[in-house]
This record gives sequence, C-alpha cells and structure tokens, in this order.
Amino acid sequence: MGFPNLYFTAFELMVLGLALAAGRHAWRRGPHVLWQLAAGMVFGVLLEWATIRQLAAYEYGRFLLMLGDVPIVIGVSWGLIIYSARLYSDTTTLPEWARPFLDALLALNIDLTMDAIAIRLGMWDWGQGLGFEYFGVPWGNFWAWFWVVFSFSASIRYFTRPHNWFGRWAAPLLAIVIGATAVLGTNALLVFVLGPAGFYPIAVAVVLGGALLLIIGQQPRRRKTAVSGVVTAVPMAFHLYFLLAGIISGAIFHPPILLLVSLLMALIMFWLHQPARV
Repeated sequence: MGFPNLYFTAFELMVLGLALAAGRHAWRRGPHVLWQLAAGMVFGVLLEWATIRQLAAYEYGRFLLMLGDVPIVIGVSWGLIIYSARLYSDTTTLPEWARPFLDALLALNIDLTMDAIAIRLGMWDWGQGLGFEYFGVPWGNFWAWFWVVFSFSASIRYFTRPHNWFGRWAAPLLAIVIGATAVLGTNALLVFVLGPAGFYPIAVAVVLGGALLLIIGQQPRRRKTAVSGVVTAVPMAFHLYFLLAGIISGAIFHPPILLLVSLLMALIMFWLHQPARV
C-alpha cells in the first residue's frame, strides 16, 4: 500500500473543515436543520453509488475514506454544496419555486472548475481522455449536476413547508428518495433516449440554458439580511482549492485556457457573493 495522494488528502481535510463549520451552523438553527444537511450528504453518497452502477461512466481514485468504490468526501461535498446554495438563494428576492434552479446553477459554477482539474489530479476518471468535450468531462456530467441539486433542493423545500413533525424529520428522507429517483431517471433519459435519438447536446443546452434564462428573467437581488459565513466559505473553498491545486500541479495549464475558465468561474462566484445592496 503506497502513500496517500497529498492532493486527495488535502481535499478531504478541507471538506472535513467545511463540514464541521456547516454542521455547527445547522445545529444552531435547530437539530432538524442539521438533519437536512446530513440528508444531503447521505443523498450524495447514495446517488454516486447508484450512478456508477447505472452508467459505469466514471471511476474514482483511492481516497482515505471510501464506501466501496465511492469516496465519502464526495457525498459530503454534495451535501455542503446543496446546503450553501440553498442558504444563498434564500437571501434573494427569487420566488420559492425558482430557487432550486438557482441552487443548481450555483453548483454548476463550482463544477465548471472542479471537474476538469480533478480528473487531471486523478481524483476520478471519465475514461474519455483529457480532450473530450469539456476538457475531458462529458457534457452529460453537467446535466447530471443540474438534476442532482435541483431535485434534492426542490424536494426538501416542498416537503419542509409544514412546520410540524413531518416537515422537520420526514421531509429530508423523502428528499433523498425522490431526489435519487429523479437523478437516475434523468440520467436514463439522456443516455438511453435522448442520446441515441441525437438530442444529447441539445438537451443539455436547453436545460442549462433555460434555467439560466429563467433566473435572469426573474431579475433577482439579494436582500440585506444577516448571512452566515458558510454561504460564501463553501464555494470559495472549492474554487480556491482547485485553482491552487491546479496551479501547483500544473494541471490547470493543460490546456492554458482552463486557467482562464477557472478564474472566470471564481470571479463570478465572488461577484455573486458581494454584500447585498437592497
């Protein structure tokens, strides 16, 4: 057994620190909120395990903590990203029904940097080479990211509406089940129906572009409300980690335009998280 990969270990430690901070924040809001955060993490591990078996489209490298062939840190990361995105969208003027769309787009802002650099660090492998589609990442990955975050966010928002025992404790469990079902269903739709019919890139573009236009059309603004540091800390940490790891390893320079894309995504994140003005 060889030495652990330092990039992997540093990533796991970063996510652990974020998880502790987010857990503290959630506990202060109530045990039921901590359960929502934990449910997002369970959902992340479950969907990774199920997706690998459904599509066999990618495989992970060896992290310190694994559940079978799924790194625990990946599931925890899903939960953190969804939690921080929901906190952010709840500070906006968007109507409740539109917030899951923004949550999904905020997550994609992270992945447009993370995925391309992560595969160059060996964290996971799509098996298509580094020149495939988006810097080695299939376009369908971004379709999946959208539906992962949208389905869980929409489900948990809907089922937590009643402020009773059901809304507090049963809703996160239902969100896991419905979210996982929706993700596997949309994956199957893209791969086994739309793909063979020749609509693969069109479907991805319509879903992601449509969501972006929907949010822009709502003209959301951020309210001047007290905001937890977790809201910004999670996306900032992911962006900075992969920027730094990419620069130190040299992975971000293959090709050089990947550095520009990563910087652009980070700048968008910082712009979105600037102090509210309304």
